[in-house]
Amino acid sequence: MNLPSYIKTAIEYLNKAGFEAYAVGGCVRDSLLLKNPDDWDLCTSAEPMEICDVFKGFHVIETGLKHGTVTVRIEHNSIEITTFRTDGEYVDHRRPEKVLFVKNLKEDLSRRDFTINALCYNENCGIVDLFDGKNDLENKIIRCVGNAEKRFEEDALRILRALRFSSCLGFEIEEETSKAIFNKMHLLKEISGERIRVELLKMLCGKGVENVLLKYRDVLAVIIPEIKATFDFKQNNPHHCYDVYTHIVKAVSQVNGDGNIKMVMLLHDIGKPETVSVDEKGLHHFKKHPTVSCEMARGILNRLKFDNKSKDKILNHIFEHDNRFPAVRKSVRKFVAKYDYDFFFEHLEIRLADTLAQSEYNRDGKLYDIAEKKRIANDLIAENAQLSMKNLAIDGSVLMGEGYPEGKILGEILKDCFEAVVEEKVSNDKTELLKYVFEKYRL
Repeated sequence: MNLPSYIKTAIEYLNKAGFEAYAVGGCVRDSLLLKNPDDWDLCTSAEPMEICDVFKGFHVIETGLKHGTVTVRIEHNSIEITTFRTDGEYVDHRRPEKVLFVKNLKEDLSRRDFTINALCYNENCGIVDLFDGKNDLENKIIRCVGNAEKRFEEDALRILRALRFSSCLGFEIEEETSKAIFNKMHLLKEISGERIRVELLKMLCGKGVENVLLKYRDVLAVIIPEIKATFDFKQNNPHHCYDVYTHIVKAVSQVNGDGNIKMVMLLHDIGKPETVSVDEKGLHHFKKHPTVSCEMARGILNRLKFDNKSKDKILNHIFEHDNRFPAVRKSVRKFVAKYDYDFFFEHLEIRLADTLAQSEYNRDGKLYDIAEKKRIANDLIAENAQLSMKNLAIDGSVLMGEGYPEGKILGEILKDCFEAVVEEKVSNDKTELLKYVFEKYRL
């Protein structure tokens, strides 16, 4: 392993002062997977105040002294250095009531979540692997350190971390750890929405998300109980070859985008069971399911504490996901004007994933429709088509300069002008727009 120079410096300072020190956890795991770690953390036999004393010539931040963590700035990098410790009782299934500082590395590593995160390294000792984590890493296995049920009772968020690592790394969850997940999944009800959101979004973005969502759907239903109604819910319709939940999972795995776009696919059809109707031929229809899904998703996103900007985008995408406007210039311009170009291209990614998660019925036609809309949008960009109200060639001050009175009427005129530009009734030119206004709104 190649340690960054600032990590080497930190370890050297601690060693010279007579303390043990190791890089630990995710940074070691990722290095062994030939990835560049985002952060480097150290564990040490030095107690918090001893750490502060060792690095008294550096910028030291007393991050969490009572839990044994000190942050030290070296070469413009922040390093979290934590004292070897054991944890006291976990009364809220999230954090220990107290910690006890120890001098034994094994005691510290034995409290960690998974074997692949209980690996240590320094240049003197090399890899320190007390729980066979390296073997699990090589065999692509997620396994708890020690008793799995105890690990999840201590911190129920570890359940979602296990699913996240399985999804993102493409690893299998070991049998006893998997059993413990199902036995203790009810404890997720004790975890805050913010913490669940962070792990859920990371898990949804993993390459192994399809397998995780299918195998651990009951765990997902603990944090999103509304989704349980989609399990095994048949879609007797030529457009679909999967039940609602399996379609959702396939769509999540297909879509390109960030965690918010993955969240759109997770929730886009959640309202289908509530909107199903059966025609005289026995076919199922789901009219207005985007609207119902949108309202259900609103409650879910609120519980998971999504910020307003993300929430609005997710809800708008769910509302629009089944919008089958024609692939013609006027319709594309209107859709882009309602949102923006970025939203429009995300919408096409959502439509594509939705289509690929359906049956092959009329698939070629659906894919052509998506491709044609994309072509039209790219043509508009090439033409520098300004389809935002803020880019309108006139504003309220221009109209008042022409004698129009201040007030509500100005907003109505500008809105009308913008719609006329979008529909290409008039060009986005000041002279042309004023001519349009003078003819329609005589003073």
